[in-house]
Amino acid sequence: MPTRRHFLAASGASWLGQAAPSDRVKLGLIGGGGRGTFVMTVFQKDPALEVAAICDVYEPNLERALSAASKGGSRAKAYRNYKQLLEDKEIQAVLIATPEHWHHRMVLDALAAGKDVYVEKPLCQTPEQGVELVEAERKSKQIVQVGMQRRSYDLYLEGRKIVADGTLGNVRMVRSWWLNNYLEPSAGRKLDGPLDWEQWQGPVKRRVAADVNRFRNWRFFSDYAGGIVADQGAHVYDGIHLLMNAGYPVAVTAAANRPHKDGVDTPESVVVTAEYGEDFIGVFSINYAAMRYKSRNDQLNQLDGDKGRMDIGREECRVFLQGAEESAAITRVSAKGFGYATDLHVSNFLECVRTRKAPTAPMRLGFQAALVVQMANISLRSGRRARWNAESRRVETS
Repeated sequence: MPTRRHFLAASGASWLGQAAPSDRVKLGLIGGGGRGTFVMTVFQKDPALEVAAICDVYEPNLERALSAASKGGSRAKAYRNYKQLLEDKEIQAVLIATPEHWHHRMVLDALAAGKDVYVEKPLCQTPEQGVELVEAERKSKQIVQVGMQRRSYDLYLEGRKIVADGTLGNVRMVRSWWLNNYLEPSAGRKLDGPLDWEQWQGPVKRRVAADVNRFRNWRFFSDYAGGIVADQGAHVYDGIHLLMNAGYPVAVTAAANRPHKDGVDTPESVVVTAEYGEDFIGVFSINYAAMRYKSRNDQLNQLDGDKGRMDIGREECRVFLQGAEESAAITRVSAKGFGYATDLHVSNFLECVRTRKAPTAPMRLGFQAALVVQMANISLRSGRRARWNAESRRVETS
């Protein structure tokens, strides 16, 4: 068994600078905020990809994304309604990076328009939406990649091998945590330009006047998202599913404090316990009322086996064996770090667009991760244990 530090190879680097002109892909971006524009620039590292169109209902986001898309003298088309972008026959694939409450409808419409889809997580807001999306993907011929980059990350793929090899023995519990702090008062930023508030609200409850706080902090309002437990928990539980080769949860129970961030209706400190048919429990604690950590240290997964424990975070994986837990018997460090996981994930999507192979994070796996945190929120609202009925594909409470 190796005991020295092992640096992983950057397995997806070969895509940069080597795509043939015949593999040209035209991409449309729907949602040009910070995350959407960043992921778009990752797509642009592929020399045979062209950002052909951008849609946003907030004018400053649209203008910034258009500027970032300018490359080699080309200029992306500007759209202010996503359905018009989907009608553009030149566009082969779309990157959907809108607030969560729009994901379900936009993905369905993109599939109906014959577009391949890269959609940011969480995939959807409710179990019913997830079931519909999985079925829509099954009936289509399109490629769908959900933005859960751990599925393509070299460090997590190496961690999965360690678990599968039996190094840890029987793993009956996975303990995960994510710490940060968002309770500090934020400056009351005004809108920097025109916002189509009616379009932005989309399929949720209408509010007549534009609410800047809701627009800026949509992740923390139940109308638009599942709160921080869903936003970060989808990543964490997808990582657990990958490492443990796990299927859908059997049941989920959650507990939380009241919200302490002014003006929002979702809690920042939550503990989730998910039960799996593979005979283990996945416990996730998120606390965004903690001290701030460096990003490389703000999250950790600990897999407790009867022969050893594996600690895997953003940048490093370490295994401690029974009787020698003071020092790691195995250490793995990603060659390029967690930030490169997005490059690898985008690379996998584009490869599948060109070859029509199945991607690493299709709709089924995106829903599986979203379902756990949806069940956690159902448990919080009902005060009961939420159970997944695999036959009816519905959540029940008891």
